[in-house]
Amino acid sequence: MIRSNLLKSFILICLSTVAYLQVSAQSSSAKAQWFQEARYGMFIHWGLYSAAEGLWKGEKLRYLNNYAEWIRYRNRISKEEYGELAKRFDWNKIKPEEWVILAKEAGMKYIIMTSKHHDGVAIWDTKTGDYSLPHLAGFNRDVIKELADACRKHGMKLGFYYSHWIDWEHPYAWDHNQELQGHVSDTQFDQYWQEKVIPQLTELLTDYGDIALMWFDMWIPYQKSIIKKEQLLQVVELIRRLQPNCLINSRLGLPTDESNVDFETFGDNQFGSTYIDHPWETPATIAHSWGYNGQENEWKSTSQLFHSLISNVSLNGGLTLNIGPRADGTVPYESIQRLHEIGDWLEAHGNSIYGATGIPLRAGQHDWGYLTTKQQGNSTFVYAQVFNWPLDHTLRISGIKGAPEEVYLVRGTTKRKLLFTSDGPLLHIDLKGEEQDHHVSNIILKYNEPLTIDSDIVSESTFGGFALTATNPLENGLIVEKYDGKQPNRIKLDGTEKIRWAVYIAEPGLYNVDISAYNPFKTSKKIRITVDKTAIEGQLEPNSMMVSEPNENNYNPEFTDRRIGQISFAQKGTYTIELTNEGMDAFWFNRIWINNKN
Repeated sequence: MIRSNLLKSFILICLSTVAYLQVSAQSSSAKAQWFQEARYGMFIHWGLYSAAEGLWKGEKLRYLNNYAEWIRYRNRISKEEYGELAKRFDWNKIKPEEWVILAKEAGMKYIIMTSKHHDGVAIWDTKTGDYSLPHLAGFNRDVIKELADACRKHGMKLGFYYSHWIDWEHPYAWDHNQELQGHVSDTQFDQYWQEKVIPQLTELLTDYGDIALMWFDMWIPYQKSIIKKEQLLQVVELIRRLQPNCLINSRLGLPTDESNVDFETFGDNQFGSTYIDHPWETPATIAHSWGYNGQENEWKSTSQLFHSLISNVSLNGGLTLNIGPRADGTVPYESIQRLHEIGDWLEAHGNSIYGATGIPLRAGQHDWGYLTTKQQGNSTFVYAQVFNWPLDHTLRISGIKGAPEEVYLVRGTTKRKLLFTSDGPLLHIDLKGEEQDHHVSNIILKYNEPLTIDSDIVSESTFGGFALTATNPLENGLIVEKYDGKQPNRIKLDGTEKIRWAVYIAEPGLYNVDISAYNPFKTSKKIRITVDKTAIEGQLEPNSMMVSEPNENNYNPEFTDRRIGQISFAQKGTYTIELTNEGMDAFWFNRIWINNKN
């Protein structure tokens, strides 16, 4: 019987292939356009685990990740005792519409609700079995329906989180302990799939109106799990048939290929590091835990949350920010406070986020903040999102060729024009007499033509110089060892390799050249720095180790700054700077610093 069900499912998939595998990249992109324009949404983790509050019989949640929604698995709670938590819910206080209103006040454009988490408890009155929050609580409320109605009322798009891979309730679903206790067979897992997953997904996609997206939570490729590709394609076919406009995230277990998956979901609290063309998002927490944890003490500041949102938008991504209400539906004050602060800012500066994207420059191009951009009619707007207000009152923007038509600072409902100078891909904005925003200052650059980007040049530092680092050279194929908490970003450079950078010099003159490096040998190392055809040579004296922390045997290589010499730039323009190791013995390179100040 089980094999027959799997065969029927596979036949259905084959017959339906044309219906969903021929979705063009253009139509898929059009379907996901609202998601890319929204950029910012709310995740809600609320379920039976909310009543445990991160404690079980006086014991805190076990294991380092400290996610409260994992308490049944981590603290080895029986199904029967876990079900007793349903009695702690205060149904007279639970008002899903208040969650929707909070999301709207926060400037969010969509909500993703956890319909069934890993504990296997459906929070709606599912017709598939009786393991649901309403049944366990003995209270006839459908929170999903109330939430769906409230979303329609307030113009909020609704999506569902559904744990398809892990389910601690069903005997044949996956839980990680199967690695020790023996694997569930493929036939048994498919019984779970056909008995629970497909019927419950059908309910969610049929009974609650338009569903904007389905959010799945498998963080490994399906090839490394018990799930079969045919089962995932069965889910894709179901969603495409019942909700043609519904988006599917990559944690379904399939790659982001525009036919089966509409947007990429990064790891938990994993933010962008490079510009990505296709739709993507970071699921993130305001605190640490996703579900409500009464012991929570790791609340992120509002400025941290702004960094998370704006840095992702600057790389063409979005942010889905989680709240974890209590079992009585109340949201912690810390969450409300931060969401209102973000919402107030977005009310004035939402144009720089909604429908905006980034400029394809290097991630972390500027040390003062981020750039976002938007096309409106014949004009292009660039938004400089300033977190670190420059002490010398000059904002330096690198990488956009040509001068803007105008530049102004937005504060609330007022706009103040700013003076600026432009030279090639370098722009200096005069901030004298202006004050910074409490969280993020928004400076708008208006161009009356498409942007011309120079993505090769090294950005100008807030300090006025140029940092030629291991992470911003021209393409060279060298392996960069990233900062690991002990050593800085670095490249191991021997005599067969060289590094090149592009720098735009707006002010001709004599520039100092300093290098940060580690020479592990007992003798000096000869290096050469070449600017076009002019070269200067220097010596890297031997380095020692340095004590990072006392009395811990905690020693690390000492990367010291050394003045190598000076370079004369006779005229303004773009220069290629090259670093060469004059010998086969390798040294560790971190940074060259070039500036025209003594």
